[in-house]
Amino acid sequence: MSTKRTYQPKKRKRATAHGFLGRTRTPGGRKMLQRRRAKGRAKLAV
Repeated sequence: MSTKRTYQPKKRKRATAHGFLGRTRTPGGRKMLQRRRAKGRAKLAV
């Protein structure tokens, strides 16, 4: 039985999954950025 917790953070994985460049690569990600711009978010991505 391991005592490891669920969240094992990795900077590279986080950036590719949730970062700006990762978002711009997919159509859905681009839509998401568009929505956040329309809302006037200061930070669009992580």
